[in-house]
Amino acid sequence: MRLPIIAGNWKMNKNIKEALELVEIIKNGEKKDSVEVVLCVPYTDLISVKEALKGTNIKLGAQNMHWKESGAFTGEISPLMLNEIGVDYVIIGHSERRQYFNETDDTVNKKIKSALNHNIKPIVCVGETLEEREKGIEETIVGNQIKKAFDGIEEESMGKIVIAYEPIWAIGTGKTASNEDANKMIGFIRNTIGEIYSEKTKDKIRIQYGGSVKPSNIAELMKEEEIDGALVGGASLTKDFLKLINF
Repeated sequence: MRLPIIAGNWKMNKNIKEALELVEIIKNGEKKDSVEVVLCVPYTDLISVKEALKGTNIKLGAQNMHWKESGAFTGEISPLMLNEIGVDYVIIGHSERRQYFNETDDTVNKKIKSALNHNIKPIVCVGETLEEREKGIEETIVGNQIKKAFDGIEEESMGKIVIAYEPIWAIGTGKTASNEDANKMIGFIRNTIGEIYSEKTKDKIRIQYGGSVKPSNIAELMKEEEIDGALVGGASLTKDFLKLINF
């Protein structure tokens, strides 16, 4: 039985005051024990939110990191810096990073290896564009993303990794893949992992759905056999996030 994981990706939202206000609401709300909860907050909020989460089982995540420990990389954050704060997870390869900041399958692979080497658990994002889906090549695209992302990653490390399937056309658009489509694509990703590694790893790895997840659709999504959780954007920025945790 795979433990469901609901991760909130706050993106470029919430100053420290706003972040702490929302954390208090989430901390004080009722939460299922059978769900792992992760808050992926902006860099400027990490230290304050880490302190606020002490004594809870809510995990802290960053939204990106560089693969190098230090160097002349203006504006970047290293895994050592995240380690010092006590970050548990890091989102790698989000479509917005790929689209706006030239993230590639190669840099995604480097970041996964670096995160694992520094005991930070990667949430690895994959997904196709609307054009690619309309051409019927979504499995080819996502399959290639998976194979390149995990090139050189040892099987024993896969238990520390979460995959998030995010159809790019559904992110922030209000459009959501049908439950059946999401389940089918996540099943395809799971089978691809099985081909690369083994049946054991295929059955063990947790795969989330991301793309306009909200209280009105979370329960139906989580009923699907292959879906192990959600990577949530806009709906993680309010007290409605509690409804998602308690699907």
